[in-house]
Amino acid sequence: MIMNSTKVAVVGSGISGAVCASNLARNGVSVTLFESARGPGGRMSQRREVAEDGKELLFDHGAPFFNANNTEVLGLVREWEAKGLVACWREKVGCFDRVSNKFVDLEQEGLISKRYVGIPGMNSVCRALCHEPGVESKFGVSVGRLEWLEDENLWSLIGSDGQNLGQFKGVVATDKNIVSPRFTSVTGRPPPLDLNLVPELAVKLNDIPVRPCFALMIAFAEPLSTIPFKGFSIKSSEVLSWAHCDSSKPGRSTSSERWVLHSTMEYAQTIIAQTGLQKPSNATLTKVAEELFQELQSMGLNISQPLFKKAHRWGAAFPATSIAREEKCLWDKNKRLAICGDFCVSPDVEGAIVSGIAAASKLTDVLSCL
Repeated sequence: MIMNSTKVAVVGSGISGAVCASNLARNGVSVTLFESARGPGGRMSQRREVAEDGKELLFDHGAPFFNANNTEVLGLVREWEAKGLVACWREKVGCFDRVSNKFVDLEQEGLISKRYVGIPGMNSVCRALCHEPGVESKFGVSVGRLEWLEDENLWSLIGSDGQNLGQFKGVVATDKNIVSPRFTSVTGRPPPLDLNLVPELAVKLNDIPVRPCFALMIAFAEPLSTIPFKGFSIKSSEVLSWAHCDSSKPGRSTSSERWVLHSTMEYAQTIIAQTGLQKPSNATLTKVAEELFQELQSMGLNISQPLFKKAHRWGAAFPATSIAREEKCLWDKNKRLAICGDFCVSPDVEGAIVSGIAAASKLTDVLSCL
């Protein structure tokens, strides 16, 4: 039996951290979740923008949807469906070939696994899980350092502002950059976790290759009637890889038609090579927004001028490899440190959920023996 006074810190409120925190809390662990952003979700967050006329526009600018094939994940998804947190997005998805400039219908009935979306935004699940009983969520709090206190056999967390965030029996980290030099090139600060504390894990975590991507959020006054699909991948384009109509998802406002476009990895890498990994300037984002929109316009689809357009950079969000396919998370039993995320299992929402479940299970097992 786990004592309720057993405290665990979860760093990051993407779906992996949120699922892990919820599972730990359901097993009697007292969880404090730290998230540097203003709200939960990570790549499942929802972006709130305001059009020139003052109208609010919401975009799922990261993961457009997710699939669920794993039994444990399906169990969770059914629970979320019952609570009205997710629903099936039933629109048809196709492919646009840039060479022939034609759409191809990819889907044969019955072959495609269901696409789930959060309601009213992709962040709905993370938001609900972060507010479950037993989970205390602290948003806008960046963890600057994770220190291992050998004598107390505890972890001490220090904020990036130097503030003491508390001491914990166990830690779950969901950021693949927690020990990576990439952390330094983005923030200018040393990575929060010292590699020497967990040498075995450090080897696996050292520089996971990532796929950068720019997302373009656009809104139109009228529906784009020339596009026969509400989501489509783009083949043979150097600039665009994916587009979907966000306002076609269940539970969304339809007062404007909102689309999200994703760039190719190669396009994003070219821009990052020119501008660096630090936060992109407004000038860079404006240029990217123009170029991504121009590519859409050049497909001969007769696209009208949008009433809103803005780019966002996912600099290191999408992992290009899986580092713990068997174990599903990285785990140091002696120090009770788990590292989980889609980079452990598969680079998608389902992989992140599976990894979060595994991390919670490792910690629950070891804490119940203490």
